[in-house]
Amino acid sequence: MTKLLSAVAAILLAGSLLFTTSVHADVIELADDHPDQYVVVRGDTLWDISGTFLKSPWLWPKVWSVNPQIDNPHLIFPGDVIYLVYINGQPQLRLKRGPRKLSPEIRRTPLSQAIPTIPLQDIKSFLSDNLIMDREALEKAPYVVAGVNERIVSGAGDKVYARGKLENEQVVQEFFGIYRPARLYVDPDTGEELGFESQSIGSGYLKAREADILTLTLKRTSQEVRKLDRVLPTPEGKVQSVFFPSVTERPLEGKILSVLRGVDKIGQFDVIAINRGQREGVEPGNVFQVYKAGEQVVDPVTKELITLPSERAGLVMVFKTFDKVSYALVMRATSALAVLDEVRSPR
Repeated sequence: MTKLLSAVAAILLAGSLLFTTSVHADVIELADDHPDQYVVVRGDTLWDISGTFLKSPWLWPKVWSVNPQIDNPHLIFPGDVIYLVYINGQPQLRLKRGPRKLSPEIRRTPLSQAIPTIPLQDIKSFLSDNLIMDREALEKAPYVVAGVNERIVSGAGDKVYARGKLENEQVVQEFFGIYRPARLYVDPDTGEELGFESQSIGSGYLKAREADILTLTLKRTSQEVRKLDRVLPTPEGKVQSVFFPSVTERPLEGKILSVLRGVDKIGQFDVIAINRGQREGVEPGNVFQVYKAGEQVVDPVTKELITLPSERAGLVMVFKTFDKVSYALVMRATSALAVLDEVRSPR
């Protein structure tokens, strides 16, 4: 947790990368209109604050100076002051705690009051509610065949029956998620199947198992459970909500596959899917620049159809990865983005 801000904030800075014509790994560039100090207010994110001071997001760890006398210096709260100093001619950012209202009985500030790296409300549901699985895994997963009394749809508190074989490691598990396949992702360049996106619509307890028939009692539902919905083990571990900014180990290029909220034009804080994932080495926190394909125009002299260069138009940060697909949040967009726009790791 003590490393929260270094990573978190660096990622935030990535937004200003769009407006930097070149990034040099060892050169610290301050924003042209940077302040000498900034007072954190409620509603700020570290991304916003970082972009206030720096042009190059990757250099945040180099300029963040930790004061060992401050508890949890990597957590920033409303009222705190971030100020700029120069050490040996190099800029550094430091933190000064703002006023705190302390009760005589307890002197702790809840971590939930610390400002987040990014607007978590924009990705909260996608962190835990969506899965992308290959065709074989989807076809092997048990599926709902009926509700009690042959109900077509079921909700929380109802009993449902599913058919299928549980894998050995799943037999001892008692709690399962109910997922509905939503779409098949296909690579726009190669035609390869990348996986089926499935949305969580509920969860329930396994109450009985007889041959290949499973009996489950639904505990939670966000939609009505229907026939052919899949029964899958719930993901293990805590949901990741802190992201360490980074670039991919090797240069990567890809395409935007979809925008998950179903809009036509993609803007800031929309969630997108890209056709690169764990297989290519993509990790949560990786940042990609978005390029709009250049327009095709007719050469006025030769009358040839030519394609203009691609234009940089946005910046996205990956927050969840699967084997061949990743989800990313649009942190900055200088124009409306669209499906099939290119994504490239910054170099």
